[in-house]
Amino acid sequence: MQIDPDIDIVLSDINMPKMDGLTLLAKLNDIAPSIKTVIVSAYGDMENIRKAMNGGAFDFLTKPIDFQDLEITINKTLQHVQQLKENLRLRQEQEFQLQQSEEKFRALAQREELINRIAKKIRNSLDLKTILNSGVNQIRKLLQVQRCEFLWYRSDVEHPYFEMMQEATASESVNIQKQSLLQEVAALGEIILKLKIFQTSDILTDCQLDEKSRNQLAALGLTSLLAVSIHTHTGRIGVVICSDYSKPHFWSDNDVELMQAVADQLAIAIDQAELYSQSRFAATKAQIQASQLQQALSDLKKAQSELIQVEKMSSLGQMVAGVAHEINNPVNFISGNIKHTSNYIKDVFDLLHLYQRHFPDPGSAISEKIEEIDLDFLMQDLPKALSSMEVGAVRISEIVLALRNFSRLDEAEMKPVDIHSGIDSTLLILQARLQAKPGRPSIEIIKEYGNLPLVECYAGQLNQVFMNILNNAIDTLEKQDSPRIITISTSVLQNSSGVLIKIADNGPGMTSEVNKRLFDPFFTTKTVGAGTGLGLSISYQIVVDKHGGKLKCNSAPGQGAEFLIEIPVNQPNQKS
Repeated sequence: MQIDPDIDIVLSDINMPKMDGLTLLAKLNDIAPSIKTVIVSAYGDMENIRKAMNGGAFDFLTKPIDFQDLEITINKTLQHVQQLKENLRLRQEQEFQLQQSEEKFRALAQREELINRIAKKIRNSLDLKTILNSGVNQIRKLLQVQRCEFLWYRSDVEHPYFEMMQEATASESVNIQKQSLLQEVAALGEIILKLKIFQTSDILTDCQLDEKSRNQLAALGLTSLLAVSIHTHTGRIGVVICSDYSKPHFWSDNDVELMQAVADQLAIAIDQAELYSQSRFAATKAQIQASQLQQALSDLKKAQSELIQVEKMSSLGQMVAGVAHEINNPVNFISGNIKHTSNYIKDVFDLLHLYQRHFPDPGSAISEKIEEIDLDFLMQDLPKALSSMEVGAVRISEIVLALRNFSRLDEAEMKPVDIHSGIDSTLLILQARLQAKPGRPSIEIIKEYGNLPLVECYAGQLNQVFMNILNNAIDTLEKQDSPRIITISTSVLQNSSGVLIKIADNGPGMTSEVNKRLFDPFFTTKTVGAGTGLGLSISYQIVVDKHGGKLKCNSAPGQGAEFLIEIPVNQPNQKS
């Protein structure tokens, strides 16, 4: 019995010539359960209705047929059939998705197992060469390619390049050229570094490469390529390249994902190897340092003395630089005015010559010349120019005097000096650092000087203390926006046996931990190369050891820093 698949509803009477309706109903239920049968019969007694409905009929209509009822029944049946078809479609779709999910999870599990197995082989050693060798061999076998290589990107040289480290080739690939692809084709290396993942199944048609690069790769026999860059925690960049030479290799998404996953495991193994290498190097270095420690301790005193001199010369260098800066402005000022003055004098001489030629009647030529050179202005400006040069000369003298007062090179012995003069000389030398610069406001100096007696001291060394403390204050204030203020105050101690100098800034201050180590040799909070950590240590030696005084610092985070220097007025036991 053949059934048209497009039939949804069958109308059947119970009494028919060859087959009664109930038998037809039973056969349809067996071979086409999706077709719904409506029994139409004049025998609408309860027995027939019960048999039809129990046999699977969708409905039972009694003749004579009410066509409105028939239409309703047919529509209802069609809706039911459509709903059944939709349910069947949804069920089939769900079964298909379930099947796909099962296959996907099965593939993921297999891939995860494969990656774990490869990762175990790659990470079975802490030797970098062994790791790379295992890595390229495992990747080559995994992706079934003819060649796999690992290269480091050497960016620590003047002309960066890719350095071949390890490669693996199939035994049948005896004709593969041994040149590194990224050494031969620079453009390919740039693209890989930019994209991190690069793939091409056919080199000759790949639009990511320029024609020259495609031809270079084709000349090496290359047909297909898949490359992944690896970034280690130490900042190094490596590249894994898989390539085929005899035929195109069409890389699937699964191939790319596998390559990336294995490359990630290789990166982890490389990081572990580098960390292990660093730890071994650190241990060896520690052993060497331990063996040198005894000698270093015995040399410390000598080194400290030498470094004190170095720090002193460093301060002197800063001083000279400041003086040079200050001298430069007045010298330029004078030289600039000398040129104008020379021109003015030449004009006056020209005028005098004309007067000699035309005297006693000046004539129009002299009048025109007088108007041309603006004689009245010249006569007013010439004294001003000469006066400006005189001011510049005085300024130079003041700076040179400040240099002399600061260094006290001609006063190596301890003698009574004016503390305020030393502070002012130091400030004058540091004037270039205190002035405003583009994008940075000036540092304001507030002086609160008391009435101090002459203090017996090594003037040059004490000025070095002022220089070190003020330089540190300026370094601190340069890191913050305005206001930037340094306050310098002086007073006589209550027992009149000494003087107190306070140098305070409104910077960020420091923690108690930093404050405790402030005067320790070599301790510094500056970056490498910005300071030796000896400035304040030397200052402490000068104040305490050389002068029998006291040097301390009061500071807290957010409250600036205040250095207090106590110096005895008289030195009963002078120290050389």
